[in-house]
Amino acid sequence: MNKFKYYFILLITTVSLFSCSKDNGSAEITPPRDYATQYATDLNDIEEYLKNYYIEDVSPDVDTKITKIPAGGTQPSIWSYKDNTSFPKLLSRDVKLHDITYKLYYLVLREGVGESPTNTDDVLAAYKGEYLSRTKVAEVENLGATFFERSDNPQTFFSLPSTIVGWGESFPEFKTGTYSSNADGTVSYNNYGSGVLFIPSGLGYYNSGSASIPAYAPLVFSVKLYEIRRVDSDGDGIPNYLEDLDGDGYMRIMPTGVINPDDTDGDGIPNFLDTDDDGDGVSTKKEITDATGNIIPFASIPSCDGNTTDPARVKKHLDKSCQ
Repeated sequence: MNKFKYYFILLITTVSLFSCSKDNGSAEITPPRDYATQYATDLNDIEEYLKNYYIEDVSPDVDTKITKIPAGGTQPSIWSYKDNTSFPKLLSRDVKLHDITYKLYYLVLREGVGESPTNTDDVLAAYKGEYLSRTKVAEVENLGATFFERSDNPQTFFSLPSTIVGWGESFPEFKTGTYSSNADGTVSYNNYGSGVLFIPSGLGYYNSGSASIPAYAPLVFSVKLYEIRRVDSDGDGIPNYLEDLDGDGYMRIMPTGVINPDDTDGDGIPNFLDTDDDGDGVSTKKEITDATGNIIPFASIPSCDGNTTDPARVKKHLDKSCQ
């Protein structure tokens, strides 16, 4: 009887200790900050940075170095390039996400001379990444950028839909350049699009952070766009960029009730993801396949008026939506 009582007490004690240990070891989950509130902080930090820092050499081919303007300094701030008609020019575009409208700033040092990617394509780009944060030294607060990563000789393409939103919403504003092969097997790039992206955390890593990047940190990327690789997301034989009917470089799924300019049949699926763009029950791929089973080259498909090669009008003819 005494032995049974001993084991019973031991069991109860063990269960109690396990329960206490489990409770004490559980981390409290903190919900993400409100997007609008955090964006207001990010925008303030980004604009303060733009107004108080300058680029030492704005040549598009050099390693972009951004430095704080010293007290009494006369260097032109990045903000001074806002809406310039010549390069460098600081521009911005609105990005609607999380039920708010983000202002995404980007500095164009050179636009480039080739083609622009869409936000659904792959890009080969050199970059240097930094994040903005505030530090306090001797009770003096300072806003600065901290380096976290760079790639000077990229060997791998990035899929824009798989990167942070800020990249996909910025790269279509730049173009590729030219390239030549060297005797040692390397490639030299010239006249490529070059600039700096200033990305709010809501279009970056937000509350998750990444590696050495803290949560809620706005990002600064110096980028050089070398090459693009066209993507056919729905495998219908027509590359995504030819399914960008309004030609703005951006395609996406829209909220219910919002008209999508890149959705021919209005079924809520943009053409670049829709295997039957015109909703006639016949796949797009079959519609551009000849009697021998070969896909007809896009350039050979008749256009709306029969004498233009404008991709959007060719696509409208294919989708039976000529206007």
